[in-house]
Amino acid sequence: MRLTSLLRALALAGAFLGTQALAAEAAKTKPAIASFFENPEFSDAELSPSGRYLAVRLGSKDRRDMLGVVDLTTNAVKAVGNFSDADIGQYAWVNDNRLVFTATDKDLAPGDMRYAPGLYAINRDGTGFRQLAMRSGKPFVTNGSTLTSRELLPWHTYLTGQDGAQDSDYIYVQDRNYSSAGEFNYTNLLRLNTVNGRVASSVDRPGDSYYWLLDHNGEPRLTLTRDKATSMVWYRDPATKAWRKLTDFEAYTGRGGTFRPLAFGPDGTLYVLARNHSDTTEVYTYNLNTGKLADHPLVKLDGYDFRGELIMSKDKLLGIRHLTDAMGTTWLDEGMKAMQAKIDQMLPNTVNLINVPPRSETPWVLVTSYADFWPKRTMLYNSETGKLTLVGAAHPAIDPNQMARMDMVDYKTRDGLTIAAGLTLPQGANKNLPLVVLVHGGPWVRGSQWGWNAQAQFLASRGYAVLEPEYRGSTGYGSKLFHAGWKQWGLKMQDDVADATRWAIDKGIADPKRICIAGASYGGYATLMGLIRYPDLYKCGFEWAGVTDINLMYDGSWFYESDTPEDYKRYGMPVLIGDQVKDAEQLKATSPLLQASKITQPLLMGYGTADRRVPLPHGTRFYKAVKDTNPNVEWVEYEEEGHGWKLPKNRIDWWSRVEKFLDKNIGATP
Repeated sequence: MRLTSLLRALALAGAFLGTQALAAEAAKTKPAIASFFENPEFSDAELSPSGRYLAVRLGSKDRRDMLGVVDLTTNAVKAVGNFSDADIGQYAWVNDNRLVFTATDKDLAPGDMRYAPGLYAINRDGTGFRQLAMRSGKPFVTNGSTLTSRELLPWHTYLTGQDGAQDSDYIYVQDRNYSSAGEFNYTNLLRLNTVNGRVASSVDRPGDSYYWLLDHNGEPRLTLTRDKATSMVWYRDPATKAWRKLTDFEAYTGRGGTFRPLAFGPDGTLYVLARNHSDTTEVYTYNLNTGKLADHPLVKLDGYDFRGELIMSKDKLLGIRHLTDAMGTTWLDEGMKAMQAKIDQMLPNTVNLINVPPRSETPWVLVTSYADFWPKRTMLYNSETGKLTLVGAAHPAIDPNQMARMDMVDYKTRDGLTIAAGLTLPQGANKNLPLVVLVHGGPWVRGSQWGWNAQAQFLASRGYAVLEPEYRGSTGYGSKLFHAGWKQWGLKMQDDVADATRWAIDKGIADPKRICIAGASYGGYATLMGLIRYPDLYKCGFEWAGVTDINLMYDGSWFYESDTPEDYKRYGMPVLIGDQVKDAEQLKATSPLLQASKITQPLLMGYGTADRRVPLPHGTRFYKAVKDTNPNVEWVEYEEEGHGWKLPKNRIDWWSRVEKFLDKNIGATP
């Protein structure tokens, strides 16, 4: 039995959702579209290093997000950080008394953004405010700031996303260097005093660094550099500060190399990811003296590449967070095992992820809880009292009684591969349903995992089954599946999506006359190619931000800027997608733009004017070509949006259009 099948069975058997009568009553009315696609009302919280204080983002639909701190001893809440023209972005604890944070704007889409995030610091009681880095070349200060006229760090200063030592007023920050054309060159690592704003030192680079890894003491110990098509892993000796190369691999294909770094343990052990004669990546320890992997992996997930993190206290490895069908935790510490068991007993039908303060001195831990029918909630658990306290819910307007069940299933391809897919079925029905085949973007990523998904749940709430197939080229399921997708855009990758669709028909889930294919980015490309190659399988299609021609990815458009790096075009795309010269005929045969006249089914298209990943000409050129022979094509353009929809109003508008489009084309009773 797959993990998700067990989780789903538990959810169905439990009383967590209330009685069947309640579920039936809730199902009479459709949940509002805004409840799916508004910004989350609560996104995150973070315990201080000791666990005595809790940092939270405070906000609502009609006001700017602020940074608040809760004293868990007294339950006193204080707003400590806010902007007049922006929202709190990222934030992190410097130590138990001080925080750093950035600015963002939840009301602006990429096309209207004019500022970098900047960098700021403040004490947990609201004192000691200091601006550390500029926003777009000019200081940005809230009222009451003590900023003087001194020079700030440049706008391209960013947080590392790593905790560091958290025992002083210093942090390491990234200074990203860009070319005059806007392409990323390398990242410098700076040691910054968050009280006076001065850089204490910078770390020497062995090359063009693009990733840094701090050790458990918060010191830079490893970096990844890139030179054309090659990435190199370098280790910094703590005594001499000299760099030593450990391994290298192909930067864009991932081929070669002994390992990829994961984390340093409290005792200095380097944990890495390696295949080591396996199809999937596993967690090993790496001996820095001998340059060898351990004989046996610490973590091996059957059928899955390791994706997750190591959970550590100040002095030992407590457990491993990992993704299989769903996220889960394997605890090595007996106390944490017992705590997990207690929390799971209190929340029996959800995935419950425990987050432990790095230098805990209190009984408090954070619990993130979710299920397929329930969006994420964040709670505090007190291990002494055994009580759970709700901190916030991402989408409190969502009624679990109205949500659908999701399962992870397997399907067979025509050439014998076994591939995973997510399947979400509307309440009360599981046969002969109208089906939406939702193809993930990337394509070199993992698609679905078990949990609540706004798009799939929205479609299911309108009566549609939703199939989210992985396909060759997807990551997370081993190298064989990933490599099988190279140079297969529009070919075997497309066949996999069709085979998944036919699996749903053969199982009696899908009505073969009411199937629509959909997706964004690469998923948009697959939507168009699906309509072209399998006109009898798909009644309609809707796509947004979709690639319409591979050569256009290479060549671009003189008037629209692309953020695709030139090195990726030179070293990555020819291997992964196709060489413009050697594979010229294949790229023509797999171009939706050159075959637009073959699409006769109804089609809905959406693009962002400010998209730099798939610039607007992908959409406008295809729309111009297809509408000449197909009267059933709808077009929407969001001028301020980039690659996908950031603003709730645009998400709501888009999915409202999708609802009408589907109802018109496959929603009617056959």
